[in-house]
Amino acid sequence: MIFVIILLLAYLIGSIPSGLWIGKAFYKKDIRNFGSGNLGATNTFRVLGFKAGSIVTAMDILKGTAATLLPLAFDYSSPWLLGGVIAVVGHMFPIFAGFRGGKAVATSAGVVLGYEPLLFILVVLVFLITLYFSKYVSLSSIVASIFAIFYSLFTSDIPFMIVIGVLALFVIIRHRTNIDRIRKKTEPKIKWMG
Repeated sequence: MIFVIILLLAYLIGSIPSGLWIGKAFYKKDIRNFGSGNLGATNTFRVLGFKAGSIVTAMDILKGTAATLLPLAFDYSSPWLLGGVIAVVGHMFPIFAGFRGGKAVATSAGVVLGYEPLLFILVVLVFLITLYFSKYVSLSSIVASIFAIFYSLFTSDIPFMIVIGVLALFVIIRHRTNIDRIRKKTEPKIKWMG
């Protein structure tokens, strides 16, 4: 029964639509009606600016971390990767926002932060380096996800490998339209770095 409660709470945590709530509460905007229409951090940066985007990024990361560490609040001795995955599903299909959510990048990173902090640091570095050279957030997210897969292959933690593979697959699938736009050279580039 506690197992089910933890997974339900993980989904509800993941379902918190940070970008939607920040936009409506402080900017009187529903970010789903602007930019890409996505509820994630990237569209928040684009529509609401750096401050709101940074806050939403942090909140989305912490959703994944909180869900991964949630079992510790129930006297379990270790975090659950499954809870993190369920939070990511909640982020992509949030019950609080009509099941239209984000692209899973920040919340997936939060899962990694809760379970393997070193990989989180490396993934952020890979993301930022790729972003610096490419100026594409979507490409940087995909490259960071692929890096995480390779990192996991050098561990002996089979569940970790599987979860990283699943999370990376989520990220890649959710960015399939971005991949198509990159090929057509119509994907927007960031203008604030380098």
